Amino acid sequence: MREGELTYDDFLQRLNIQDVLIDAGYHLNRRDGLRYPSYVRLDSEGRRIRGDKFIVTQQGKCCFQAQQQRVYNIISFIKEHPHFFSEYRVGMSLDRLVNLVCNRLLNHPIEDRTTRIIQPKRDILPFDITNYDLHKFNPQDRATQKKFYPYFKSRGIDLYTQYAFHRHFCLATKHREDGAAYTNLSFPLTLPKGDGTVVGFEERGRARMDGSGSYKGKAEGSNSSEGLWIASPARTPLSEAKHVYWFESAYDAMAYYQLHQKEDKELRKAVFVSTGGSPTVEQMRGVLSVTLPARQHICFDTDLAGMDFTRNLIEEKYRVVRSIIEETPERKPYLDTIHKNMDLDGGDIELLPKEVQTSYGKFESEWEEAMSMRSSGLCAPEDIQDQVNLMDKCYREFRERLRDFLGLDKANDVSCVREQPNHPHKDWNEQLLAEQNREETVGQEPEKEENAEQEQQTRFRR
Repeated sequence: MREGELTYDDFLQRLNIQDVLIDAGYHLNRRDGLRYPSYVRLDSEGRRIRGDKFIVTQQGKCCFQAQQQRVYNIISFIKEHPHFFSEYRVGMSLDRLVNLVCNRLLNHPIEDRTTRIIQPKRDILPFDITNYDLHKFNPQDRATQKKFYPYFKSRGIDLYTQYAFHRHFCLATKHREDGAAYTNLSFPLTLPKGDGTVVGFEERGRARMDGSGSYKGKAEGSNSSEGLWIASPARTPLSEAKHVYWFESAYDAMAYYQLHQKEDKELRKAVFVSTGGSPTVEQMRGVLSVTLPARQHICFDTDLAGMDFTRNLIEEKYRVVRSIIEETPERKPYLDTIHKNMDLDGGDIELLPKEVQTSYGKFESEWEEAMSMRSSGLCAPEDIQDQVNLMDKCYREFRERLRDFLGLDKANDVSCVREQPNHPHKDWNEQLLAEQNREETVGQEPEKEENAEQEQQTRFRR
């Protein structure tokens, strides 16, 4: 850090959440009183947008929102809502965004950075699988399996998991014009609505001897914008999937399966999807349009990029669901008030039928009571949980009435599920390796104790 630069601790001490909310376009809602000040957004005519309200807590350091039921400080609020701030540009680092916003609010000058523009490669031919020599994994032939050992051993992927996914990976060798050849573990990419034609490879190289990592990328000419690795141990077609699991790499998908298949026997029937890196809109929209009734399990990494990918996928799910609702004259006024990045409950509640408004009012009342009990520090945990359960019940009733009004089938209103590896692991493969190392250490302890006992007996004899 350069001399004079401010840190996150400086931002948290010098700013309060009201400063950030106001900068994001929110206004103090005077109707709610001052015990728990709330901030709302206004439409072009100065009317409050229902369902878009943050309540300030912890002496102005944090806020929370009804629909999400989670607490934000100034750092997490900016990172979770980057589009609210003028400094945000698509693809920029969220840490950079926090620095720009907070330094501006504190009137602290910050050094400008020059932008590097990397020119894309030209004249790249489309992917052609016939340019590769393929070596496939045969569960019935041990000789075919041995060549895969260097690629899976370092990742902790066992033979049982390789058997389960053997149709969905291979070794692909490409020969260059200078006579050289290189081989990678390759995961075929296909299109969600396609006929199974391979449009690219997600590639992984052998682990290096020094443990410094290995090559990862995509084959030249791959359709990276639309193609994904789509795999199912039970060969479930994507269009018939009841559960879809999203990952940033095929390695992570296989690690997740290995960690959970013993307690979840239905996991074989699920469909596993790898975006091979940063998910694109085309990838997300392609899978969601085919699997809308399925439960979407978001298993991206726990780093900042993974948080971005998770939010983008959830928002894309909102847009896809929104697109299948028929816009009748009764529904259109409400639908027009829903922000493109918000769920179906994010519109102007006052434009809904009276019985739906009443149902929402009950939920919002119970929600505010639950948040008040949580932040007060005076309520017993079991009392808070009872209130949360009541709040959830009211929300389910409201959601059912909202679906009926919008003519939406319950099967198409399945929520996304966020699944994360155990802290502090960033991804599922990291957790798998950590658990294997822990098991090996535990397994070695009895042997060490036995050796120590034998050594002690030898000394005694001497």
